[in-house]
Amino acid sequence: MKDWITFALISMFFAGITAVLAKFGLKEFSPEFGLLIRVFVVALLVIGHYILFTQSDFISDCKEMNWKPSLFLISSGATTALAWIYYYKAIKLGDVGVISTIGKASIVVTLILSYLFLKEEMTLKLLLGAGLIMAGTLVLIWE
Repeated sequence: MKDWITFALISMFFAGITAVLAKFGLKEFSPEFGLLIRVFVVALLVIGHYILFTQSDFISDCKEMNWKPSLFLISSGATTALAWIYYYKAIKLGDVGVISTIGKASIVVTLILSYLFLKEEMTLKLLLGAGLIMAGTLVLIWE
């Protein structure tokens, strides 16, 4: 199995656990405070991972930083924050299984943007998968 598939499967597993743990935690806290705790823990773990598992030096990386790609990463961070803010508001109020499934429809947005801007291939298999994801999302939100 290719490394990227292994990493994606590990990510999928932890993302699934995350939703349920967050729902339990939000019983006692506002979505905003719950997200603040989550982001703090994420920051600590990512910093620790960087320190322990990279051969890079933080100061050197900052000095060598090209600002154009950095702006994309900053924008990615901003969109992640917005996604998490609304996700936490949603799971505080609704069923985490339904909300997480709706959230995974973001894959369709990713496929469209990766085709338009990254010039990645759009195959029949991807289109069929995206269509099924959207169909499932519509089933969940249909009243």
